[in-house]
Amino acid sequence: MKKYICTKCRTVSIIPHDHGQESEKLIAEIDDTILLVANKQIDSERHKAGTDGLVGGLDHVIINTEQSKHMAAIEELINTTGLRLADAFEDDSHNVVILTTDNSADFMVTSRKDGINPFLSFNKAPKSEHLPNTRLETLVFRSPDLEKYVAIQKNRGVRFMTDRIKERRNCLFIQTVPSLFTGNSIGFVQWTGTKGDYRTQQSKILRVEAHKPPLKYLDQIKFLDHIATRVEAKIRDRAIIEFLELTNYSFHFAIYIKKLNSITSVARLTKSDFALVFTSGISRDIKEEYIGPTEQYVRNYGARVHHMAFHTEDIDNVFHGLKKGGMEFLSDLVGSPEEGLKQAFSVGSPNTFLVNEYIHRFGDFDGFFTKSNVETLTKATEKQ
Repeated sequence: MKKYICTKCRTVSIIPHDHGQESEKLIAEIDDTILLVANKQIDSERHKAGTDGLVGGLDHVIINTEQSKHMAAIEELINTTGLRLADAFEDDSHNVVILTTDNSADFMVTSRKDGINPFLSFNKAPKSEHLPNTRLETLVFRSPDLEKYVAIQKNRGVRFMTDRIKERRNCLFIQTVPSLFTGNSIGFVQWTGTKGDYRTQQSKILRVEAHKPPLKYLDQIKFLDHIATRVEAKIRDRAIIEFLELTNYSFHFAIYIKKLNSITSVARLTKSDFALVFTSGISRDIKEEYIGPTEQYVRNYGARVHHMAFHTEDIDNVFHGLKKGGMEFLSDLVGSPEEGLKQAFSVGSPNTFLVNEYIHRFGDFDGFFTKSNVETLTKATEKQ
């Protein structure tokens, strides 16, 4: 069956769209064509709209938990990563704890006290509905001119949670409504004062006792390398394009694992910045027995962030130290120095649903992933 990609609305159909002959391109099958076309078109649109340079790298992530699991989630992150307690405060709507490590995006771990949860409908999948307020909700990127950025995006039809930019003590902040494709929000921050001070004028001190254990291997777990969101095959392209249109990121490449019906797609700002990964199925129409672990995960938990990957030095020592400390893993360490890469996935957290990935790239390894590692780790998630 012939398929067409519309280079204006970037959708695929079996008949050309009525956007003019030049907007149609015949493609043999659904692959990365849509995203490669979108890269060029979005670059051009950024330049014309004036959003070039208005979104930088990842500043912080926001993880929300149930009130009853807030402290357990914080202790778990401190005990299994390089993150340390930097601040804790509360206001009328949230308890907030800030965790940091050097040269990395910060972690804001929150629990709602009151009010409507705008992410609630995305958390009602069979294996996630028992924790209806739990999700890595928002990825927040830096902006040098938030007022200009928001004005441009509103004119393009982007919807934000608030009509106006929020003014905090040391920064300006706004975030989009949750994506219909990923269930995640994209936030934007412009620092106007002390960077890393997230308090508002109404914030009060929150007493938190969370001490970093004196374990040397935790010092080898470094910055946040990437985050991976799992989505359905049928919306993979739209989810990635939506993210590209909100940021200055570009689609770089994808690894296809056909026997597991899974694609791992990577979006990057530069090679040295945090990367956002999207994992989805390949086929939209497949027999039930061949659905694969990626599509099954989305059925079980809904579209959401699956794992957070931390750059890790001396990964063998870290892996065995974490195991000795009680952390369970979905697989053994995969990869080798000869292949240029070693990785491991923890089991999903009972407090956040998130998997921790520990990743070490050796020497002058220039790749982001290896296909063999992606295949092994994807298959390991069958256990979820």
